[in-house]
Amino acid sequence: MTKSFFSHVRGWVFDLDNTLYPPAARLFDQIEVKMTQFVMRATGADQAEANALRHQYWQTHGTTLAGLMREHKVDPDAYLEEVHDIDFGALEADPHLAELIAALPGRKIVYTNGSAPYAAQVLRSRGLDAAFDAIYGVEHAGYLPKPDRAAFETVFSLDGLDSQTSAMFEDDPRNLAAPHAMGMQTVHVAPDPDPQPHIHHHTDDLTAFLRRLLER
Repeated sequence: MTKSFFSHVRGWVFDLDNTLYPPAARLFDQIEVKMTQFVMRATGADQAEANALRHQYWQTHGTTLAGLMREHKVDPDAYLEEVHDIDFGALEADPHLAELIAALPGRKIVYTNGSAPYAAQVLRSRGLDAAFDAIYGVEHAGYLPKPDRAAFETVFSLDGLDSQTSAMFEDDPRNLAAPHAMGMQTVHVAPDPDPQPHIHHHTDDLTAFLRRLLER
């Protein structure tokens, strides 16, 4: 039974985008448009080339920002502020999810490859902000992104989190490899499963999954 795998967990780490809100909100579509525009200015590429570079940097470096920093020396703070200046109107409050997260035993944190201020806005829009003890963005890892294990180690060290008694919830399968290697329970939150050795659990409904974990 899935619940038994979490009996030791006292640290709960949640990714943000498409994990703590449904992919149907399509929030990241807005961000990708702004990313492409930033890449166009930083590289001089046209829109099609910049869009391809955006994806290439994400694949190669973990995030578009990491690629821009390494290959074009961009200012990460300017980038993060610009690409996260979006409309949050598609997000709806989810008091039931907030209640479930708050009820999890131990410490609850958000760790995103986006910025912490952006994450805070998403959580406010979802009504989830009071359920979490801390928010960590890519800036807290020195702009080194997931899936790099060193990024996880930096953030967990800052938080005092013990990976051996923690779980990671994430929509991107590659971002669960390091947590698995660090001894965490890994939960892939996405519409479709992606069976890989480093993924322990899959759910297409985070609320239902947490409800099952909390059942007495």
